[in-house]
Amino acid sequence: MQNIDPTASARADGPNSGLSDAEAAVNADIEALSQQLAQAESAVADMRDVLLRERAELENQRRRLQRDLEQARRFANERLLSDLLPVCDSLERGLAIETADSAALREGMDLTLKTLNKVVEANGLKAVDPVGQPFNPELHQAMSMIDSPDHASGTVVSTMQKGYVLNERLLRPALVAVAK
Repeated sequence: MQNIDPTASARADGPNSGLSDAEAAVNADIEALSQQLAQAESAVADMRDVLLRERAELENQRRRLQRDLEQARRFANERLLSDLLPVCDSLERGLAIETADSAALREGMDLTLKTLNKVVEANGLKAVDPVGQPFNPELHQAMSMIDSPDHASGTVVSTMQKGYVLNERLLRPALVAVAK
């Protein structure tokens, strides 16, 4: 006797034949996901490596910059001091001369002062000597008030000590006497 029931053949193959197709699909999905996971882990490892290298490079740049700034601070006055050496040489030569001639001494001091003024002006230092100018509290410090018929009220009559401006910034105010 022959079975003509179409569902009978499916039952004859057994319930495992349908599961094996599902298992194969699941195994294929697992394999694909495992490959994707391995690729993602590889990408993360590469990114971690790049990140560590970038951090190391930034740290090296920070150290170089810090070292360069320290060098700049240590040798910032190098140019100024090398410009002042001729002034020191002139003063030493003047002190080495043992003549009592005050005119020669005065002339040597005058030349040394001119050399010094050249050096400080070349390095951005300017003297503030405001005689005859209106009093400016940003540049001058009034030490006294004087009755002066020759000057208008609020005008600087005399300077007791010059002031100095370094690159447009007040270094020391001029000490002045102002007309009442």
